[in-house]
Amino acid sequence: MSEKYWNPALERADKVLNLIAENPSKYRLIDISKKLEISKSTLFILINTMEKLGWITKHKGDVYSLGGTIGFLGSSYLKQFNILHAFYEEAVETQFKVKENLQLGLLDGGDVIYIGKLKDDSMVQLVTEPGMKFPAYATSIGKIQLSQYTLEELKHLYPVEPLIPKTQYTITSVEQLYNDLQKAKEQGYIEEHQESAEGFHCVAAPIFDFNNRIIAGVSIAMTTGHWEQKGEMAKDEVVKLAHRLSLRSGQSLI
Repeated sequence: MSEKYWNPALERADKVLNLIAENPSKYRLIDISKKLEISKSTLFILINTMEKLGWITKHKGDVYSLGGTIGFLGSSYLKQFNILHAFYEEAVETQFKVKENLQLGLLDGGDVIYIGKLKDDSMVQLVTEPGMKFPAYATSIGKIQLSQYTLEELKHLYPVEPLIPKTQYTITSVEQLYNDLQKAKEQGYIEEHQESAEGFHCVAAPIFDFNNRIIAGVSIAMTTGHWEQKGEMAKDEVVKLAHRLSLRSGQSLI
């Protein structure tokens, strides 16, 4: 990094946290050192400090997972978003009609972070849960937020092609992604068919703030059989839900 006011130690800590978050109870200090190319001596001091601060926890086998402090910070982060409370209030009406899984997500670089979920009564489990990150290009809730980007911005966001697929149906071309997003901008929603997980279909709509900027996305997910029965209704209902959430976020209708 060439930024004038950049702290390399914090950058290393961030890399360690992200690696452990994505691979809980999997890596030892030596593994982390090799993965991140950080010297063992430097990493030992960093890991020891992070452990004492409660950022990470060591388990049997000397492997690490996120600690209680990170859990507290994550919970506090989510509480500050009124949109999360609004989602749980407004999504009840939608879920009563469609009886499927509803999710709320925020864009974070090239990923989407899921922060809210209202489950249906089935035993079907989605691959995403609140607190998880997922490539935005492989999900409807991520792609609807990417629709505000130009082709050049998307190429900067995803400089390496082909994009890593999550299933055999995942879009791997930035150009194709951009073309799909243009259609989404026109119709106000976007569909995703088995791109994040085979056998599942999603439709998402954008949530706008008072500046008419997209600040989040909301989606409805269901199995193939249910999509064939309720797909059209889901499109209508997710747009209505996003509209209600946009109004509560201060969207201007002028």
